[in-house]
Amino acid sequence: MALVHSGRVVEASARVYRRTWRGSVISTFFNPVLYLLGMGVSLGRLVDEGTGSAALDIPYLTFLAPGLLAATAMMTGAGDASWPVMAGIKWRKTYDAILSTPVTVRELVMGHLAWVGVRLLFVTVVYSGVMTVFGATTVLEGALAIPPAILTGLGFAAIVTAYTARLKNELGLSSLFRFGVMPLFLFSGTFFPISQLPSWIQPIAYATPLYHGVSLCRGLALGVEFEVNPAVSVAYLVALLAVGTILAARLMRRRLIA
Repeated sequence: MALVHSGRVVEASARVYRRTWRGSVISTFFNPVLYLLGMGVSLGRLVDEGTGSAALDIPYLTFLAPGLLAATAMMTGAGDASWPVMAGIKWRKTYDAILSTPVTVRELVMGHLAWVGVRLLFVTVVYSGVMTVFGATTVLEGALAIPPAILTGLGFAAIVTAYTARLKNELGLSSLFRFGVMPLFLFSGTFFPISQLPSWIQPIAYATPLYHGVSLCRGLALGVEFEVNPAVSVAYLVALLAVGTILAARLMRRRLIA
């Protein structure tokens, strides 16, 4: 019964998305192309012609693309767990309407995360295809990088859902992206190896969840050695998802039921 109720939440989200999907076309289809053109091809040519290629041992476009796959999943998961969740709680109050049915808070959270997973699957498949077109990876290796990218995005979605559930207003969401998500995007190994950072900040970067997602995606998409033991990275991201889901359910219950 719990799966059925969670499935109803997914169905409701899909029905809404059917009418609003045009607003996500740019972020889904064009952002990967623009990033890989601007950063991978244009900037990558300068890196490959300079000393940067010696440190990477591979073309910069090839190095960058899998990292951007994980980072895109992070941004998608965090985005779908921030303002849409705030809208459900505070502005549109759709969560109150859902909870007036037999759906429980836990089923609501599970359904919400399941829908985010559907969105992540769509986004990562598109991005994997773009990577392949740009010659950064093969079709098979690009497909292998999709599951860890989805896991990365779901881990962030769960944690951000929990964070959003405790907020009274949207100002905290702007701070989250400005001081949390964006620094992770820039300093978690997406654009350059962590070893290029100052020594004092490297342990912090190694401990970030996005770094583990980048390591998994890069290792699978390029067939190179993982920067971290893949079992450790998977366990880290699964733990992030589990803890985030539990916290999200508790905080959502406190916010909507208490």
